Amino acid sequence: MTKRLQLFLFILSIVLSACQSKSSKVYTESDINIIPKVESIKITEGVFQFDENTVFIAAVETQKTAVQLLIDKFKEAAGWNLNIKAVSPDSNYVKLTKDESLESETYTIESSVSHVDIKASDASGFLYAVQSLRQLLPIEIESKTIADVDWEIPNVQIKDGPRFKWRGLMLDLSRHFFDKDYILETIDMLALHKLNILHLHLVDDQGWRIEIKKYPKLTEVGSWRVDQEHLPWNSRKDNDPNEKGTYGGFLTQNELKEIVAYAALKGVEVVPEIEMPAHVSSAIAAYPELSCHGNSIAIPSGALWPITDIYCAGKESTFEFLENVLLEVMEIFPSKYIHIGGDEATKTNWETCPFCKKRIKQEGLENVEELQSYFIKRMEKFINSKGKKLIGWDEILEGGLAPDATVMSWRGVRGGIEAAKHGNDAIMSPVGYCYFDYYQGPPELEPQAAGPVTTVSKVYQFEPIVEVLAKEEEKHVLGGQANVWAEHIPTEEHSQYMIFPRLTALSEALWSPKDAKDWDEFSGRLKSIMNRYEYLDINYAKSAFIITSEVEADIESKSVALSLSNEFPVSDIRYVLDDGNINSEAIKFTEPIVVNKTTTIKASLFENDNPTGIVFSEAITFHDGVANKVNYETKYHERYKGTEAFNLVNTLRGTKNFRDGRWQAWLNEDAKFTIDLGEEKSISKVTIGSMVNDRNSIYYPTEISVLVSSDGDNFTEVGNLEMHFEARTEPELKDFVVDFKKQMAKYVKVEAKFSNKGTGIKEVWLFMDEILIN
Repeated sequence: MTKRLQLFLFILSIVLSACQSKSSKVYTESDINIIPKVESIKITEGVFQFDENTVFIAAVETQKTAVQLLIDKFKEAAGWNLNIKAVSPDSNYVKLTKDESLESETYTIESSVSHVDIKASDASGFLYAVQSLRQLLPIEIESKTIADVDWEIPNVQIKDGPRFKWRGLMLDLSRHFFDKDYILETIDMLALHKLNILHLHLVDDQGWRIEIKKYPKLTEVGSWRVDQEHLPWNSRKDNDPNEKGTYGGFLTQNELKEIVAYAALKGVEVVPEIEMPAHVSSAIAAYPELSCHGNSIAIPSGALWPITDIYCAGKESTFEFLENVLLEVMEIFPSKYIHIGGDEATKTNWETCPFCKKRIKQEGLENVEELQSYFIKRMEKFINSKGKKLIGWDEILEGGLAPDATVMSWRGVRGGIEAAKHGNDAIMSPVGYCYFDYYQGPPELEPQAAGPVTTVSKVYQFEPIVEVLAKEEEKHVLGGQANVWAEHIPTEEHSQYMIFPRLTALSEALWSPKDAKDWDEFSGRLKSIMNRYEYLDINYAKSAFIITSEVEADIESKSVALSLSNEFPVSDIRYVLDDGNINSEAIKFTEPIVVNKTTTIKASLFENDNPTGIVFSEAITFHDGVANKVNYETKYHERYKGTEAFNLVNTLRGTKNFRDGRWQAWLNEDAKFTIDLGEEKSISKVTIGSMVNDRNSIYYPTEISVLVSSDGDNFTEVGNLEMHFEARTEPELKDFVVDFKKQMAKYVKVEAKFSNKGTGIKEVWLFMDEILIN
């Protein structure tokens, strides 16, 4: 071939490549929907277009593993069989090159009309680069059938890397067992979001989920509990130790090795958690001698509190058992971390156990708290001797922190702060931001969950670095983690629903630069990745679209202004009043809706001029007590004060989310207050709005009295309700109505009481949202 012909062919290839890459679309930053947000990006003119002749240039196995993801995607979505080669052609290629100057997990992408260059220093960097390339492509890349789209990406220059080393998710496999396939699918989603830790909670009271060959009863007995799945978690009866369990399961060592190997290909480290000294009823049911008393116990099918059946800290055989278990665990999991739990140990058995008392005396310990510290430090010494590091929940701080232990701070961030100041590493996982077993929308509209509401936007606010830490101490904060406790999550579909899209918000909180975070901007990218979830068949929650209200009462004008919103700043929300038709008469919401009489407001999110999703409805009820003075004989608690002085007479009704700011509450005392109507009015009914949430010690009153007066000094009782205490498994709202003969009154006194006689209840919250007087 002559040089002239070679030159001609080269120019022709460039021309053809340019023709192929022609795109009418001009890309801007708003078109870049990568989550988590990249550290820096510059968009240049033009696009790189993939076609059936595009090749990947990868020299080593880690690079080939990374690009195989896109090859598999293109095979399904475009029908192409793309190839990996060792040498670059003149154009139409994606090349991976090792760059030792880049930090671990960091990568760069530079795309042009002719090719794409990816650089990283390690396997994770290449994996994350490919995930970003995947998100630059049309979302149809996730399709499992051939899609007719332009497979192009904008020409960009990206430099990206993580802010934190530890970016994790914990799956609780004990309370409800999830199998290998679901775990593998979860690993795929962690990789998409550039998360690098999967923490498996393999042991708890309700089930032992890992095969230990030296102790076969752990799975023969400890993995199976009596099936009470037809009952709510908190209402399940105690089991007979002799009744055979049929509900549960476990992962074999081979299955776990498969999970670990698969995760490694996706840049995910699998961290096992083997609980100790508490949360181990499943182990003690299999081997009763591990406890202080040695008695047979049953595996609980539901809630267990307090947790008194724990490992005996006085018996040498306990430590021999745990060391043998951990030796097998370490053979399965190459992770440098072993999580040992360490939380919520009720040590009453230790206080009376002769073995534990002897241990306390021999070791010169002060009390059972120091005995727990001895337990943890001894286990850490063993774990360290095997080249591993110990992680525990923040209770391991109690009695003295083990020298090299890493603290996972769940009760807020205080434990993490203490650890960092002590010179130990910390992982922030505060319950208020990182517990994904909590509701993510209005509880009335969500599947069963634990605790209050943690929305996607709240997760996005999560910040692992606390201001009180000095610069040197900040270095000990490794990152953060979400936890999916599974007491109320019986299925894999439900688990997925609780994780997504909150994990999307967490990924950006842990990966992206702090000053790059912007909820308004992120929410646009969130919608894009939700569309991606549709192709991936991910059962994600759409709770962020649900309309909620903020209401302000104007006491002087005796009116109410209601604002409507969802979590997306740019939303087409329309409403009607009373009997208006939401389909044909809806008004676009642009400013607060002011009402001064009883009104029902209905609203919907609109797309393409059609209502979509759940219709919001709220009744604003005006009554004779609205905006009048309330005199408190017993003051509401500081934690739940609502809108304070006028909370009980501002028309605002509370929701099952007891932290919604619409409730006032009294702790361990009667609620007593008087409403001054301003003048005598003819009344015949008083309605008291209340709630129950047994899990959070919120109970209905067992007695309510209503008294009236004309002068504020002399009161006459006009009605009394007495209610028997009933344990309830789910949050509930109720209006207690006191009817009486019509009469004139200027003052209305309400007294609400709770009698805990015979209930065994020690902490009682009484919650009220509104006192309606008619």
